[in-house]
Amino acid sequence: MSDEKPWPDTIRAGDCEEHEPLVRRVLAPNPSPYTFTGTQTWIVGAGSDVAIIDPGPTGSGMSIGDPPDAHGAGHVDAILRAVKGQRVAAILCTHTHRDHSPAAAPLKAATGAPIVGCAPLALADDGPRADSAFDPDYAPDRVLADGERVTGDGWTLEAVATPGHTSNHLCFSLIESKALFTGDHVMAWSTSVVSPPDGDMAAYMASLKKLYDRDDRIYYPAHGPAVAKPRQLVRGMLGHRKQRERQILRELERGTDVIPDMVKHMYKGLDPRLTGAAGRSVLAHLLDLEARGRVARADNRWRLVA
Repeated sequence: MSDEKPWPDTIRAGDCEEHEPLVRRVLAPNPSPYTFTGTQTWIVGAGSDVAIIDPGPTGSGMSIGDPPDAHGAGHVDAILRAVKGQRVAAILCTHTHRDHSPAAAPLKAATGAPIVGCAPLALADDGPRADSAFDPDYAPDRVLADGERVTGDGWTLEAVATPGHTSNHLCFSLIESKALFTGDHVMAWSTSVVSPPDGDMAAYMASLKKLYDRDDRIYYPAHGPAVAKPRQLVRGMLGHRKQRERQILRELERGTDVIPDMVKHMYKGLDPRLTGAAGRSVLAHLLDLEARGRVARADNRWRLVA
């Protein structure tokens, strides 16, 4: 979640951009305060076959409707144009928010490739995010457990379970180049929204620590720029979340006992469109603190436990 605006417009949706020999990106035309420049679909492979990671939105899954990209076509068409002449071996999804997975079905129909990756999850999302309703139609052919792999011509992708942003979130490690596709779990432009009931702050923090203990060379997130110093960023994110927790505890010490007032005091200058999402992250912290016996609540009012 970020209060930066406007988002950059230097990258055209629909263009295919190479980041390294095995990695290309196609940007979806769905920029917003929650998706930054849009959802980034990653194409892995330079030989006879490829994998597609986070195929993105389609139709009503677009955050701002269903706009054409810079070439006047939809996002699925842009992906198919980028992989023309190569076989799609697998379509992988990090999680099932509707700016990530809905295009998997039309891509499967067009290519015959199996949908693999995260488990299906269909929950009513009571958070305020315009882009974060779950995709109820997601139907994987194979669910990957932590450490399971998908292989192709010159590439190997390994699933890294990272619950927290959602309970079914996976990252994917490209073994050949030590790159990690981080979905919404780690992004350089913003912190992830952790929105209960499916989002879980304790799980999110544990997943951050899991990534910190790895030795990945670079991160390719689903939104925003690549991360060239992964462990440095993750260390900062862990510190940021701990700082937010301390802020919440200070607010409770001062007698602030409802989430809207905490958000008002903690997020100075926040884009009003992001206020609800900030409240969801505060709630996630409070639920974690409650589970640890630090705070208690009654009638949506929170207090410190003596």
